[in-house]
Amino acid sequence: MFVQQVVLPRSRRESWTVLHEDGRPVEPVERYLGYLSDVERSPNTVKAYAHDLKDWFVFLSGRSLDWRQARLEDVGAFVAWLRLPPVARSAPISVLPSVREHCSEVTVNRKLSAISAFYQHAARNGVELGELLTRWQPAGRRGTAWRPFLHHISKSQPRRRSEVRLKAPRKQPRVLAAAEAQAILDACQRLRDRLLFAVLHDTGMRIGEALGLRHEDWAPPEGEIRVVPRDNDNGARSKSSQPRTIPASGELFRLYGDYMHGEYGDLDSDYVFVNLWAEPRGHPLSYQAAYDLVRRLRQKTQLDFDPHWFRHSYATRLLRAGAPVEVVSRLLGHASVATTDEVYGHLSSEDVRRTLEKVGWFTDKTVRL
Repeated sequence: MFVQQVVLPRSRRESWTVLHEDGRPVEPVERYLGYLSDVERSPNTVKAYAHDLKDWFVFLSGRSLDWRQARLEDVGAFVAWLRLPPVARSAPISVLPSVREHCSEVTVNRKLSAISAFYQHAARNGVELGELLTRWQPAGRRGTAWRPFLHHISKSQPRRRSEVRLKAPRKQPRVLAAAEAQAILDACQRLRDRLLFAVLHDTGMRIGEALGLRHEDWAPPEGEIRVVPRDNDNGARSKSSQPRTIPASGELFRLYGDYMHGEYGDLDSDYVFVNLWAEPRGHPLSYQAAYDLVRRLRQKTQLDFDPHWFRHSYATRLLRAGAPVEVVSRLLGHASVATTDEVYGHLSSEDVRRTLEKVGWFTDKTVRL
C-alpha cells in the first residue's frame, strides 16, 4: 500500500488517498479521507491521516485481519509493530534490546488518535465494528468519545471505554532569546524577508498565515492585522477555522510601509509576500521559497531555528509578562484554551527561580542552614 496525492475534480483542492499495490483505493480509508477533504480539513492533516491509516491497514493485511473485526489486542500488537524497525515488521528478524524504537511515543499516539477518529466516523455511519473502537477515546482529548444512539437512556449503566495511549515525554517548546530573534532579523538583506520574520515575531502567526496575508488584512490606523482563513494561490493556509484580529506594533507597520515603498512599488498583487526577484514575479511567496530563505539564514546566523519558534517565543513572552492564558489562546487562534495551556503551561528553571525570588524564598529564611 502507498499514499498518493490527488486533486479533487470539483474544487481543485489538493488531497491524499491510500492505494493498494495494484492502484485500487483502500475503500474505507478513501471514504474517510474524502470526508475530511469535504469538511475542508488542511491537506497536511489529510496527508498525515493517510499515512497513519496506511500503516494500520498494512498491519491488518499482514495478519489477514478484517478492519471491522479487529480487537483491542490487535491494537496492542500494532503499537509493538510500529516500534519495530521497518525491516523487522514483515520478516522474522530478532531485534536487539539496544535498537532504538522506530516510532516515538508521540508518533504512536498520533497514529492511534487518527485510527480512533477513523473508527468513530465509520461507527456514526452505521458500520458494524464488533468490540473495538466504538467507545475509544482519542488520545490527548477528554470527553470527546462518541456516544451511541439512545445514550441518554443507558447513560446510568456501566459502560466499557478503552483508551490506548503510550506515556510520552512532554517536550517544552523551543523559544528564541531576544538576541537570537534580533540576529535573524538583522541577517535579512531584503525588506520583504525582514518583514516576514518581523510579522512572525510581532504577532505569533504561523508561517502559513503570514504567507497568506493580503494588503486588505493590514489596518494601520487601528494597529491591527487580520488573519482570514481562505484559499490561497500558494497553498498557504490558516490552521484556525475562524478569522482573528491581532494587535501589532507601530514599528511593524512602518516596516510594512518601507517595504511597500522601497521594494514592492507599483506591483499589482493582493498578496503581501510575493516573488520580487524570481519568476513568476508577483506570484505569492511559496512555502518552498520561505524555507529556502530559512536555510540561508540558518547558515548566516548559525542558528538552527524553525519559523514556528517565533510563535512559541510570542506566546511564552506574553504568558511570562502576566497575560491571561485565554487572551493568549485567542491571539494564537487556538480552538481551546486547553490547547494553549497544554503547550505553554510549562515552567522553565528560570521561571521557577524568578518566582522563588519574588516570594523571598532565598532571602527571608526562618531556618538557618
